[in-house]
Amino acid sequence: MKAKKVMALFLAAAMTFSLTACGGSNDAPADTEPAAEESADGAEAEADAAEDADTQETETADAVSGEVSIDFEDGVFGFVGIDKTVNSAGDDSALSVEDYNGSKALKVTPTGKAAYVGIQADALLGESASSLKTVEMTIGTENPDGEFGACSGNIYAFIGEDNVKNNNPWSVYLETANPKTATFEVPEGQTFGEGNYLVVSLETDTAKDKGATPANMYIDNIVFKDASGNVLTADTSAEYVAADTGADRSNLCALTNAVEFEGFAVSADGWAQDGFDMPQEILDALVPGSVVEITYTSETGDMWLVMPDAAAGWMRVGQGNADGSGADAAYINNSKTTAQITYEQIAAVCGDDVSTWGARMQCEASGAWEVYSVKVGQKAPSYALTNAVEFPGFAVKADGWAQDGFDMPQEILDALVPGSVVEITYTSETGDMWLVMPDAAAGWMRVGQGNADGSGAESGVFDGSKCYITYEQIAAVCGDDVSTWGARMQCEASGAWEVYGVRVGTAAEFKMVKNLVPFEGFAVKGDGWAQDGFDMPQEILDALVPGSVVTISYTSENGDLWLVMPDAAAGWMRVGQGNADGSGADSAAFDGSTCQVTYEQIAAVCGDDVSTWGARMQCEASGAWEVYSVAVGTAAE
Repeated sequence: MKAKKVMALFLAAAMTFSLTACGGSNDAPADTEPAAEESADGAEAEADAAEDADTQETETADAVSGEVSIDFEDGVFGFVGIDKTVNSAGDDSALSVEDYNGSKALKVTPTGKAAYVGIQADALLGESASSLKTVEMTIGTENPDGEFGACSGNIYAFIGEDNVKNNNPWSVYLETANPKTATFEVPEGQTFGEGNYLVVSLETDTAKDKGATPANMYIDNIVFKDASGNVLTADTSAEYVAADTGADRSNLCALTNAVEFEGFAVSADGWAQDGFDMPQEILDALVPGSVVEITYTSETGDMWLVMPDAAAGWMRVGQGNADGSGADAAYINNSKTTAQITYEQIAAVCGDDVSTWGARMQCEASGAWEVYSVKVGQKAPSYALTNAVEFPGFAVKADGWAQDGFDMPQEILDALVPGSVVEITYTSETGDMWLVMPDAAAGWMRVGQGNADGSGAESGVFDGSKCYITYEQIAAVCGDDVSTWGARMQCEASGAWEVYGVRVGTAAEFKMVKNLVPFEGFAVKGDGWAQDGFDMPQEILDALVPGSVVTISYTSENGDLWLVMPDAAAGWMRVGQGNADGSGADSAAFDGSTCQVTYEQIAAVCGDDVSTWGARMQCEASGAWEVYSVAVGTAAE
């Protein structure tokens, strides 16, 4: 074994030397891309060398021996669930306990995307969570087609009061070393505690990339150890609670004055409908400009409404022409967890008179589904801020109907221009939030709470965590001259409230998008100012028509993202980053998780003829970035 270890290390070192000797420069242009086959071969060769060297620490599942914290032999796995914190566009894998490698193991069956499985470590360990130093587990893969493919992923750990993300990679590159032991060590100075959790991912599957069925991942023999190597006992009766990622609002509008449909929680098989009679408050909320929002899961990702007792007949709403009406499709977020159906879509099939819609509202999907909540509210803009300026030190709290705030520094006054938006990050007992301008020349002014100040100003957009109030809303009550608004900006809500930060920036409005066509396989990452992407398949080219929108789910160090069309007849074009390419193109709407670039923005720099845009679509950001999915859909008018 010792000789094998030495040889493995020698091979790994030799490979590193040979790669260096070949002149691996970091000075190549950002858009220069080596041939995919050459890159893949190099990665596999390096992986093989690393795999051999890695056997000095772990060879197979036999490396975990003796006492374990969790072995899944009792079939219990309620402490695990699908995680969306690492990647909101991750896979909705199926979880089960199955026979594997001579024992029971947690089986993760992906549907095609990267899989992320959350483990409720804090509840499993209870008071001993603070003693956790090392996590070990065996991870194996199995391809349903019987073809072995190299797989890899990460063990992520969210640690401390702020859930700081850490990770350690795992990989299975050799069929003879499958499964393997993966290890994560809590970094020095960090401590597990309440609200902390683990995520095990399967992010790379070489067989799937070559057309095979996605590999299943198996997790077994989880061992929690303290700093002295003692095994910590796990309480497997713990229940998994999905971490709050912030709602995925891609492709959706914001809602104001939302009314909850009390008790609307129901599930059914595919093509089955179920629901409830509408209470009066829901009927009253169903007015022009309103939206029905459904929070759900379904096997196929879709969701729509059925109005079974409408005077016009049994009506399915939000599934294209399924009811023969030509009604539009529902608006669904990238995560396929929230659907919105507008009053106008229902009225298109049931008529404008709500009293003829029947008493009952039902839900339906084409696969087994579950609905967790339904609410009705007024459609409001969903904003993204560009060129945002932070209001330094704006952190304050007060009781309901009390105001507090700060004098505005010059950079905030300069940012308050037509088209700008004030963004307030907050919490409040009643969910609302608005601004008060106490020293305005026009008098003490409350802004963003409808007619509370007698001005008829529009309501701000708020959802309990973010509030947006436009320059135009302030100007409607304080006048167009910012110098007359007074020195002080304050916040207020109708219940006890706390504000954590205020920013002012240029407003870019996210669009409602429907009829999404996914750009299959668009998952890629790069360093800052590096571009990468794929050739566009015919269905994406066909979807790129006037009024369409490219919606991208992503993360980036600096929060931004845009498109690059490298082969356009008009030349190499960056789209969605203001005037970076000299074209005057508008900025994309992005918020750190969703980016939208319109057909019109691409056409402004590449021309109206899609056939001249070139074959390739790429992404780029100013800091290290990763794209999880891309789709093209139709924007609401």
